[in-house]
Amino acid sequence: MALFGNKKIKKKTPASPRLRRARQAKLAAGVAHDIIRAPWFSEKALIATEKAHIAGAIKDIYKVEPRKIRIVNLPAKRKAMRTKRGVGVRAARRKAYVYLNKGDSIQFA
Repeated sequence: MALFGNKKIKKKTPASPRLRRARQAKLAAGVAHDIIRAPWFSEKALIATEKAHIAGAIKDIYKVEPRKIRIVNLPAKRKAMRTKRGVGVRAARRKAYVYLNKGDSIQFA
């Protein structure tokens, strides 16, 4: 076990816009709405593929190029039931924050 080493940590350079576009996945017709409605992936290893799928779905549905996407894990919640059962549990889920370029917007009807 080495406590002091000679290895220097290299800083990561930001990806070029061309590489960012390459990461977006091309989606089949009709799949984009399913991804936006219910992105139920539970493994942390799939986060990179999720971001590509979400970016592709946003581009396909809203015709807007996302600048950045952050995915947040939301914990399960305990909720009181209206019946005599007592307490139930809502499922855990993931939420995606989509950042757009200046001047771009998404219109919700």
